[in-house]
Amino acid sequence: MTTHQDDKKQQSVPLLLDQQLCFALYSANLAMHKQYRQLLTRLDITYPQYLVMLVLWERDDVTVSDIGERLFLDSATLTPLLKRLEAAGLLDRRRSRQDERQVVVTLTEEGRALREKALEIPESILCASDCDMDTLTTLKSQLDRLRNNLNR
Repeated sequence: MTTHQDDKKQQSVPLLLDQQLCFALYSANLAMHKQYRQLLTRLDITYPQYLVMLVLWERDDVTVSDIGERLFLDSATLTPLLKRLEAAGLLDRRRSRQDERQVVVTLTEEGRALREKALEIPESILCASDCDMDTLTTLKSQLDRLRNNLNR
């Protein structure tokens, strides 16, 4: 049984694993990925591929750099994801007519159809979290603010 003194002593030790914000984020991320992995298996896409598809379902016909900005990914990370999605028939990549240096990404019919299959994913994640929508909205807002502060 721990005493108030023991609790206070533990809080003053800066390198305890359970005191680390980074570990709370990391372990929550692992748990979230596990949930998504189970849901995305039916769609035959990975979580990073799902994020790319979310961007394209929101706004089709965008450049690789636009997708990278939205997902905080560089082109070296994003290009292999896009190639796999293209090989799966979910999107097309082509050079921009306005600027040959830019690659434009467009959904295929199959990519658009996949959106319908993915519609139940957010509700499934909400149920798995066992949190109400207000709690998750507040948490997301706090995490967005943390990310933005860290990226400054």
